[in-house]
Amino acid sequence: MTYSPQRGLRALLFAATAVGALSAYGVGTANAADPAAAAEGNAIATLTATADATATADTSAAGVNEVVVTAERRDETVQNVPMTLQAFSGQTLAQQNVQTLEDLIKYTPNITYGTDGPGQGVIFMRGLSTGLQGGQSSATIASFPNVALYLDDQSMQFPNRNVDVYAVDLQRVEVLEGPQGTLFGGGAEAGAIRYITNKPNLSDTEMKAEAQGGVTSGGDPNYAFNAVFNFPVIKDKAALRLVLYDDQQGGYIDNVPSTFTRSNNDLGNAYFNIHPNASNICANGLPGGGPKDLCALGAAAAPQANNYDIARNNFNPVTIEGARLSGLYEINADWNVLLSESFQSLDAEGLDQEYPTGSDFQKLQPLQITSFAPSYDRDSYSNTAWTLNGKLGPLKAIYTGSFLLRHINQQSDYSNYSRSTGGMYYECTGGGTGWGTATPQCYSPVTTWLDQVKNTHLSNEFRISSPDDWRVRFITGVFQENFRIYDNMNFNYKTIPACSPQNLAIADAGGPICVADVRTAPGSTANDPGIRGDTTAFGEDTQRGYDQVAWFGSVDFDIIPNVLTITGGTRYYDYKEFEVGSQYGTGTGCLDVPNGDCSGGLHNINANNDHVTYSGFKSRANITWKIKSDVLTYFTFSQGFRPGGFNRTVSDVAPDGTGADQYQKPNSYAPDQLTNYEVGLKSEFLDHRLQVNLSAYYMQWDNVQFLFFNPTELGNTSFGVNGPNYVVKGGEVQFVAKVTDGFTIQGSGTYNDDTQANSPCLTDNVAGTAAFGKCITEVEQRGVGLVPFTNPFGTIGSTPAFSPKFEGNIRGRYEWSMGDYKPNAQVGVTYMGSMYNEPSTYASGAGVVVPDTTLLRYFMPGYATVDASLGVKKDNWYAELYSENLGNSQASELTASQEFIKYEVPLRPRIVMVKIGASF
Repeated sequence: MTYSPQRGLRALLFAATAVGALSAYGVGTANAADPAAAAEGNAIATLTATADATATADTSAAGVNEVVVTAERRDETVQNVPMTLQAFSGQTLAQQNVQTLEDLIKYTPNITYGTDGPGQGVIFMRGLSTGLQGGQSSATIASFPNVALYLDDQSMQFPNRNVDVYAVDLQRVEVLEGPQGTLFGGGAEAGAIRYITNKPNLSDTEMKAEAQGGVTSGGDPNYAFNAVFNFPVIKDKAALRLVLYDDQQGGYIDNVPSTFTRSNNDLGNAYFNIHPNASNICANGLPGGGPKDLCALGAAAAPQANNYDIARNNFNPVTIEGARLSGLYEINADWNVLLSESFQSLDAEGLDQEYPTGSDFQKLQPLQITSFAPSYDRDSYSNTAWTLNGKLGPLKAIYTGSFLLRHINQQSDYSNYSRSTGGMYYECTGGGTGWGTATPQCYSPVTTWLDQVKNTHLSNEFRISSPDDWRVRFITGVFQENFRIYDNMNFNYKTIPACSPQNLAIADAGGPICVADVRTAPGSTANDPGIRGDTTAFGEDTQRGYDQVAWFGSVDFDIIPNVLTITGGTRYYDYKEFEVGSQYGTGTGCLDVPNGDCSGGLHNINANNDHVTYSGFKSRANITWKIKSDVLTYFTFSQGFRPGGFNRTVSDVAPDGTGADQYQKPNSYAPDQLTNYEVGLKSEFLDHRLQVNLSAYYMQWDNVQFLFFNPTELGNTSFGVNGPNYVVKGGEVQFVAKVTDGFTIQGSGTYNDDTQANSPCLTDNVAGTAAFGKCITEVEQRGVGLVPFTNPFGTIGSTPAFSPKFEGNIRGRYEWSMGDYKPNAQVGVTYMGSMYNEPSTYASGAGVVVPDTTLLRYFMPGYATVDASLGVKKDNWYAELYSENLGNSQASELTASQEFIKYEVPLRPRIVMVKIGASF
């Protein structure tokens, strides 16, 4: 769905009509759920939480409000949970104009976010990252995430691209730092983010509508609306709650007109071995290029391409649409049942990237790109959830389950791959390509990749807990889940003519050669079995996933009631993981044969028997000392892990000087583990007007999962391994100060010293080779020759990816009264420290003209952003003028080479928005 001013106007008219209808409905006082209502204090805090509570803790009328959370599956205020955590009430989320995951992360200082655009992000906590693992093929090859993302009790995790839940009508968001393996399982190795929705109100009718409109600096306008309707069907017995939203974000990246000319710098020129003259000048009048100082084919043999038919300004609009319907029925005083259905659709057109240097090596301006094929990411999900909540005698009992269905349909321009050795192999004939012996010829460089994914996730959990006032308290439960990914990934970069009957007849008669279309492996499991399209050169059709059952339990004992408490807990897990399907690729066995009849190039993954079981215990323990009623200190020990995975194929790579391969890629990689030691202090002063929370931690991350993709040395497919260990030493401070009844300042900051603790090497594991059993030190690099082999596991003391030393934010909000009007003003500053996009295991991208891998390492400088707003409220309506990225920073959130060209994902330019709404 592309950007449309008509759709934006329609959204605004819809919201305006809803607001008018609410105004006509009657006068009244704003409901407590009104996200723009003025607050006594601020509802953001550092906490440790567990249950789905809606209450706000009582504090002094002039003090800082505290959110009640359920991070430990039990109702607790933010200051009583012995871990580092932040909680944002629904009111605070609205005040800070948080709508997307990227908005939220600005206010969570220990989180970094690697993103290629909406719906394509990976969350990292405390610098526990090995970098992004590619957009293309990530559904099949990427590791499972180590930060869990929840919508209520449903996990929304996915390899390399978590669901971007739109933040509307939320009760709160909880951000739990450090391993949560005991209560939340394998996906929460480094932490968890929990979106808790507002539940139906059994007693009152509530209605709210909100409209937004505004501008993007240098881009298209933005429009959004949301509406909430709550209806008691049977007063105090049954109610329904409906949420609707539509957000259209204007594009700001310009796809500028460009040509794509075969260059002397192209790495694939090695196939033709054309050297410049004695003056180092090629036939095109330019010096020889690339690592071997070679020349490109002439224009007649390598026609120029252009993007004139798709070039346009602001080509990356985003539309997010969704709805959530929930129903609550109170069976009796002790039992109730909640059902909910959520839908969301994300349509991100174009690319959110800018190229410092265009595809024809021209210098580009900020927010410009040269893209040659249509790109889009269409990502939708539906989630059905059910919860039965009640009591068994004095015990609380909860059964909750959910089923998630997600569809991803993403295509991306891949034309810059055409400059690599691998890319030119699928586009050029003759010379040393292996595609015939005729005069060399290159076809179109315009290519794409297309990934079509289905994901299902079923989970069920039953837990019981003791009353909160028992001296010995416990919680125990069982958990079951089935997680599946169905991936059909096709790299459409074969532009040599396919072997249609006509083309095959021409080839058989001595004319230009043809290359047959590939197909899925016969006998393999397939989502879409059969022959692929004419341009598909490589791909996979796979199914992967796991079934898990787990038991967990935790016990608290008050050694001294309300003073000294010890806690111990553990989780037993049993994962049964699998992968089936096939990988298919184009090789010389596809030369001049009918489509689908290639010999070789097929791998039946079913034959690998990729089935494995992981089981064990992960535990935690802590001691909490309440020094006095408003000062708490704690020590926590906790463990986390994430499951391992499989590689698509097992093959030999890394040839030595004789051409003998030195390394056999492993069939699978194992889980990695995280151990956390943490101390903290949570305190309130000045009659609850000042809240200060401190924590320090030491973490050991062992057997860390790595993904390698280095086509010139380690083969042209990615594979995962277990690599080095890391140590994290860090601390966090968070504070909220209510300076006056109307003026609140709050902020947080983190310091992390993340370093690599050891440096294993890639060992020659192919029997009979000269270096068998030793570290690989040199390889025959395709197109270059024998070169030293840098240890791909990096060096001791180096810094992992997405691990800035410092992150921080500070913001202030002032609210006052002017008669019946209640104005407010706020300003916030966020700072993100400098970091790298990949760990030191990967080659530096500095000075690289034509990348030979998607995993080059780039330095990303730190940056600061400023947000501000000015609003007013009267009775049941409110209005606000706000701006994000007020300084219009164009800092890079991600610098990478994932599309075989250096690109940056800039911050969204400054937006200025007007928001108006009403509620009853």
